[in-house]
This record gives sequence, structure tokens and C-alpha cells, in this order.
Amino acid sequence: MLVCFNGSLSARHQEQAAIPDLEAELASSLTGDGPFPAIIDVNPGLPNHVIYRPANLAAFAGGRLPVLAWGNGGCYDDGTAQRHYLSQIASYGYLVIAPGLWRSGPGATSEPLRPEPIIDGKDLPRPPTTAQDVLLGIDWALAETERTDSPFGGLIDRQALAVGGYSCGGLQAIELAADSRIAAVLINNSGIYDPKGRGITGIEVSKEMLADFHSPVLYLTGGPEDGAYPNGLDDFQRVDHVPIIFAELPVGHGGTFDEPFGGAMAHVAVDWLEWQLRDDKVAARTFLGENCRLCTGTDWSIRMKGF
Repeated sequence: MLVCFNGSLSARHQEQAAIPDLEAELASSLTGDGPFPAIIDVNPGLPNHVIYRPANLAAFAGGRLPVLAWGNGGCYDDGTAQRHYLSQIASYGYLVIAPGLWRSGPGATSEPLRPEPIIDGKDLPRPPTTAQDVLLGIDWALAETERTDSPFGGLIDRQALAVGGYSCGGLQAIELAADSRIAAVLINNSGIYDPKGRGITGIEVSKEMLADFHSPVLYLTGGPEDGAYPNGLDDFQRVDHVPIIFAELPVGHGGTFDEPFGGAMAHVAVDWLEWQLRDDKVAARTFLGENCRLCTGTDWSIRMKGF
């Protein structure tokens, strides 16, 4: 296990403090800053889902397009809630699929989300999406790559499939990680809660599910002020059979999803996927080595096992 920490401000947070017009920066960040400008899309063949993808798919002929199936924060049916983060990932050449409608941000086509109120002392309400809704994104992508008349025909890399999610959506990703097709797992601000605590109606997760991990796992958390931090850290400490990383940035449970280009966490997520799904050795240096990028000159702390 490697543990690194440096208390200086991260470059991304310094940049955020200097932005005079955050709204304009957010609007312009929806294409991502990667080499493949991204778009947000819907497809009638996959109702109740939102798709993030490179605008130009020509570079991915021959099966070079990885897939990330994403569980939304709150397991809500707003597929655009984490749009800056997911657009950033898509701009590096990924097909990202989230369940729900296009409820927020520019171009929204559905009513804004109105979450059910949370009542003190009660279990959290049943979320409107399930893990199977998340998994449907992968099933659909694999079916599309077989169709010659699909924009994704022949494009999907069947060996480069990942699941991820935020908070409640992270629990959905943990549930789906047992799928033998999954090559990498990305858990944001989440972790399996103590069964004696307050649960989420309809979310059946337990610590026993951690034994079903069979591919490398990255937990990204918001530090001790993140309500999911103790759950995620406990998950990490229990897992010894697959490579696993627990990385924290002290930003709380909201992460950096609402920052332009998805903020610092999106940049780390991209490097994780590039390393795990494309075997990018440069991206691996974000995590590996005494001078790894998360180990020096940042607010990040990183622990790892199995590498």
C-alpha cells in the first residue's frame, strides 16, 4: 500500500478561484478538453438514457471505442446531472451512457428533477433508476456495434467496458462490478454503508458484494467531510483480492462535478480509464511511483493495494 499527501492547493482549485464568469466557463466545458470534442445525445433505440460521445466517431473504426456505463448521483433519472464530468471523459474517446432523461443544462428536453423529500429517521426514498438501467447502456452498446446501420457499428471495444457512478450511483456500479465483461470500476463519493444504518429503499447492497470485484477498482472521495468517506474507506480496507486505489481530495460529498470540465476528479477519472482500458503508461503515472502526480504538489491523498 502506498500513501501520499501534500497540503498545497490543487492547480484546478486555483484556476477555479480565478474564473470571472463561471457560467460561461461551464457552458463551454461541455465539449470537454480532450482530443475528441464531445456531444450530449439521445437515441430512440435506448429510451430514458443520455449518451455522451465524441462528435466525430471516425477515429474509432475497428473497435477502438471504450464504454463507461454510469450511475447518477442519487440514482436519479437525470442523465445530465454530472454532464461536465461525463463530457470530459467522452472527449478522450469514450462512449459514456447514463440512465435517465436530459433534465438539466443547455438543451434540456425534459422537466427538471424534483427529488422526493428526505424525512428524518426514515430510509432514503426508492430511487427512480436501478443497476439494471445502468447495465442496459453496456448491453445496448454491444448490440449496436453488431449493426452495420448503426453509427456505432464496428466501433465498440468489447474488451474495454467499465462501470462507474456517484454516491447512490456508485452503489449501482459496485453491484454491477461482478459482471464478467467489466474491465474497470470507478466509484465516486460512495461506498457500501453499514447495514445497521439508514439505507436506501430498493438498493440491496452488502459488504459481501466486494468479494465479487474481479477487475481493478478506483474509489474517488471528497475526504473526511464527504458523508460517504467512511463507507468507501471501509470498502477499500476489506478488499485484498484485486488491485484497488482509494484517492481523496478534500472537497466534500459534492466532489468536483459542478466545476468546468468536471474539475480535478474528472481528470483523475480519465487517467484511470486510460490506464486500465488502454494500457496508457503515461496515464498510469498519475497513480504509480514515489513521484506520482497525485503524490506531490496537490491536495490529493492516495492509498493503493495490489499494484
